[in-house]
Amino acid sequence: MNDTQRIEIFLEALAAETGAAQNTLLAYARDLKHFLDWCAPQNLDDIPLDTIEAYLVELDTQGLSASTRARRLSALKQYYRFSLEEGWRDDNPTLQISGPKKAKTLPKTLSVEDVDALLDAARVFGKHAKDRARDTCLLEVLYATGMRVSELMSLPLAAAKGHPDVLLIKGKGNKERIVPLSPDAKETLSQWLEIRQELDEHARRKGHTPSLFLFPSRGQLGHLTRHWFYARIKSLASFAGVSPSSVTPHTIRHVFATHLLENGADLRVIQTLLGHADVATTEIYTHVLNENLSRLVLDHHPLSETRLNSDGKTSSEGQ
Repeated sequence: MNDTQRIEIFLEALAAETGAAQNTLLAYARDLKHFLDWCAPQNLDDIPLDTIEAYLVELDTQGLSASTRARRLSALKQYYRFSLEEGWRDDNPTLQISGPKKAKTLPKTLSVEDVDALLDAARVFGKHAKDRARDTCLLEVLYATGMRVSELMSLPLAAAKGHPDVLLIKGKGNKERIVPLSPDAKETLSQWLEIRQELDEHARRKGHTPSLFLFPSRGQLGHLTRHWFYARIKSLASFAGVSPSSVTPHTIRHVFATHLLENGADLRVIQTLLGHADVATTEIYTHVLNENLSRLVLDHHPLSETRLNSDGKTSSEGQ
């Protein structure tokens, strides 16, 4: 076997054993090919530890982010663990390599007013009524459930039929979870389903098979893509007067969690709704809440504007 064939076998096994998402598999494939090209003409399973370390140093020198370098190292670690198990080589050269420390950054969030402005924009922005209904449904369902954008884009039509109170979502590792819908989300979903039914009937009259997805597309995947939605939500933000740099589909997932926490929801409940395997991942939103509370105090507490000097006199905070 050549290196390309071994990588394909590894990715197939990773998908079967862990249920890795397609985006993860594609990223690992790109990372391993990049490493292979960098190490050419050496074979993948003949590469020693010092070459791998030199590659990682090169990535750092190129100024790649810690998260990108960590993902590329993860691809190598996963591959060489698999290679050892398959007997393709006698050792795992990445065993003692530790990844770069990721800088801890708090997820971006939006105010309730910003979310309302986005929803108002969705109701009037689209050129056609079906576009406006689709955009409104996408945002309402995303804000009501905190779904990952890939989960929303690939949501099957069957999951939403019958005016449901909840949606069954298949997340990472093919793990299923149930999320409730808000009244507004149910209403906009119902309106979109009526339009979807008309689209299906039109497709049948044309001799086409109706789409199995809630948000269909004529593209290769059969449904709208996360790249399409990324561009769409930027346009909606600009139209709504909300800074486009602060809005992505994933931002709405963060907003969902942060707003629930601000209103007293239990952290374990939020973990379940988001589909996090570890509550530690969900705990990042407590830091967002703490930061918001600190900002609230600094903005509104009288002592944040004037403070006492050691001699008892007052001075402005900024002086």
